[in-house]
Amino acid sequence: MSAAPFSLTEHGRDALWRMAGIREFERRMPLLADEGLIRGSTHPSVGMEAVAVGVSMHLRDEDAIASNHRGHAHTLAKGADPGRTMAEILGRADGWCGGKGGSMHIGVKSLGVLGTNGIVGAGIGIATGAALASKQLGDGTVAVAYFGDGASNQGVLAEAMNLAAIWALPVVFVCENNHYAQSAAFEDMVAQTDLTRRGEAYGVPSEAVDGMDIEAVYAAAGRAVERARAGQGPSFIVADTYRYLGHMAGDTEIYRSAEEVAKRRAGDPIDTLAARLMAEGLLSAEEWSARQREIEAEVQAAEDFARRSPFPEERTAFTDVYAEEGAAR
Repeated sequence: MSAAPFSLTEHGRDALWRMAGIREFERRMPLLADEGLIRGSTHPSVGMEAVAVGVSMHLRDEDAIASNHRGHAHTLAKGADPGRTMAEILGRADGWCGGKGGSMHIGVKSLGVLGTNGIVGAGIGIATGAALASKQLGDGTVAVAYFGDGASNQGVLAEAMNLAAIWALPVVFVCENNHYAQSAAFEDMVAQTDLTRRGEAYGVPSEAVDGMDIEAVYAAAGRAVERARAGQGPSFIVADTYRYLGHMAGDTEIYRSAEEVAKRRAGDPIDTLAARLMAEGLLSAEEWSARQREIEAEVQAAEDFARRSPFPEERTAFTDVYAEEGAAR
């Protein structure tokens, strides 16, 4: 199928603002962790913004996404308020889950965010289930499963792909291949490094894209989402991307060199898109600098909101945990 291509005039500035907002948000995570404001681990996606934004530009509020431990970008790209997202990460009462989810378990029902998830690969089955529900209801929605290269070796991916293909479910499987499953290099963990062949083995149309190129991600996601909405079943996108920071806050990163990181930073998705817009006369350096300052102020306001938010009251520990028998769902 041939979805409309990325247009610098129509989509460029919006995509740039969204990626820059996520970058500013995520770069603060290690700093907040160092202050002791984040309980448990937090996993920034600095460098990987093009995947979340390129996919989400095709999604509607009612479409579902299921994410992983590195899911802030997916949540924000889907439209989640940064202040409430930050509050949830800090475990505060004004967060999306009242502070109970934290960094790795953020859910936003109104936006179809079925949750970030600390269990590797768990979102794959959840998104496939949402796609089955969509097909049974006939509501025309699409589900997206985000996961990393490490989760590509989980059995749930094979099972979900097979069922999705058999039942022609409207689900898009998106693998963010950042080349490291925590500290193990992807290339050392698999014999066949072309992950698209896994999808093809189950009859799922599969495509590898440059995950650092918003235009490439947008195009591939457009084809996949269009296919799903048309009732033609699942697709698999393997986005080659890279995280500039450690696997989690505090990661020593002894498994890779500074030279490797610098080399990958040279292909930064935000810098690349900004340069393209400037070359086409669609953005000036002055406007870009001003917008970056605005974005920094917006994210600072979100952080200030989160810091001011109170911790949950003890009496809320067992609310929103289970449904009473016979209660409406």
